[in-house]
Amino acid sequence: MTIKLIALDMDGTLLNKDETISDYNRKRIEQALAKGVHVVISTGRWLGSCYPYVESLHLDSYLITCNGGEIWTVEKDLIERHLLEPERVRMMWELCTGLGVNTWMVSTNRVWYGSQRPDDFFAHEWLKFGCDSLDTEKLDKIVKDLSHYDDLELTNSLPTNVEINPKGVSKASALERVCEELGITMQHVLAAGDSLNDIKMIQAAGVGVAMGNAQDAIKQVADDVTETNEQHGVGKAIEKFVL
Repeated sequence: MTIKLIALDMDGTLLNKDETISDYNRKRIEQALAKGVHVVISTGRWLGSCYPYVESLHLDSYLITCNGGEIWTVEKDLIERHLLEPERVRMMWELCTGLGVNTWMVSTNRVWYGSQRPDDFFAHEWLKFGCDSLDTEKLDKIVKDLSHYDDLELTNSLPTNVEINPKGVSKASALERVCEELGITMQHVLAAGDSLNDIKMIQAAGVGVAMGNAQDAIKQVADDVTETNEQHGVGKAIEKFVL
């Protein structure tokens, strides 16, 4: 199978624990680009926090942010956007802060951290809501309460957090749209990740790769398990399946 597109999660995948890209990974990405393979960052991060990495890698295709909530060209032209209802965001903020759980909320123009909240939730367009805690009982309660809302998509980027997007939004659905734009199919995609927000794209890709540091559920559905993010797992997967 010929790989025509590489989709990479960032945290725990492309990035080391110090949030940098190793020289080994950079070199393999450079070699893939030289072969005409598209390399797409597919991340839970918002545009502002991931675009510098796109520039540093000299990527020339698309960018998936907020777990598929937005699709951008590398020229920052917006291709697709999915929004949460402001009332849902307000409800989730009240639920989490009432439990003493840390939150972050991503609007189309900024990120609200911790106890920060806007004066008016309805004055903003909301892309994603997240919360994190080391208290798994609190996280379990949040998941249980939010599971009753059929317009929400629940996932995580770490075992200690919960991330919420509009229903149907995922990195997989965004990748399918990118493939349509490029005139290829998901069978020609290599997707690599480490967390539950990566699982659908790993399952849908022609080659789904779990990082060595991935959550067990990801490893169980992946076609291959590479090295950890500290051991250049992305570069080694590219070397194995693309170069």
